[in-house]
Amino acid sequence: MHDMTAGNLRSAFGGESMAHMRYLIWADKAQAEGFPNVGRLFAAISRAEQVHATGHFRAMADVDGDFLVPAGGGFGLGSTSENLQGAINGELFEVNEMYPAYLAVAKAQGEHAAVRSMEYALSAEKIHAAMYTKAREAVESGSDVDLGPVQICSVCGHTIEGDAPDRCPICNALKKAYITFA
Repeated sequence: MHDMTAGNLRSAFGGESMAHMRYLIWADKAQAEGFPNVGRLFAAISRAEQVHATGHFRAMADVDGDFLVPAGGGFGLGSTSENLQGAINGELFEVNEMYPAYLAVAKAQGEHAAVRSMEYALSAEKIHAAMYTKAREAVESGSDVDLGPVQICSVCGHTIEGDAPDRCPICNALKKAYITFA
């Protein structure tokens, strides 16, 4: 694998790994503040971030060694509303800046596994930003978000509220690949 793509994958792996843990912490905070659906949303999307990190790690199957990994990571344990804003900011950074740049490099270098992993993540992050925005609007109005079951594709991290599709619209995985957070 080309060094630049490998470095970008390591950075994306670090960022997705931190998002996974940050969202679990923020899920607990939302539960404690009386927003169980927001907590469930954070927990579900945390799983999607784990799927993304796993995809990036697997795309680097031939890369071996120890590396210092630079990755953006939001810190702070604020109110549920503040935590949702932090999540929105992180997702939008990935959608608007990080993944488009990383994808351009991976495509130019012909790194097909990296391109697939990053495209999966980018598609899901757009959904996450919208779901977090809806949740923040509810919390800002003083109520929990109205939220049905959240489905996470265990192959690509696709996230959907309600019933899982027969086939994932991102990776074409079967319905049975979805994990339900109800």
